[in-house]
Amino acid sequence: MADRALRGMRLGTQSKESAVGMELAERREAVYDCPNGHVLAFPFAIEADVPLSWECHCGAAALLRDAIQPEAREERHQRTHWDMLLERRSIAELEDLLQERLGVLRASRGA
Repeated sequence: MADRALRGMRLGTQSKESAVGMELAERREAVYDCPNGHVLAFPFAIEADVPLSWECHCGAAALLRDAIQPEAREERHQRTHWDMLLERRSIAELEDLLQERLGVLRASRGA
């Protein structure tokens, strides 16, 4: 086992290839403005599709500078269990059901 050990370099952190003679892809810088005042700049390849928004380190959505801003989408109301229950039953039906179940509970405690 010891004869198979790699010596003299850290695994996964260094490469023996050099950057001599390599041509990097052309790049452009995309600048994003956060509503909290942060400015984010990232290099993108010329061919890459640059996203219109980027999540800032503070958690807010930073928007691409000098771009057509996306239309605000209508926020959908988050349905709760109560909302779904009211779709199936009326308040009067729920009150009748509650009284019935309370009667069963009281009868079981008295026995």
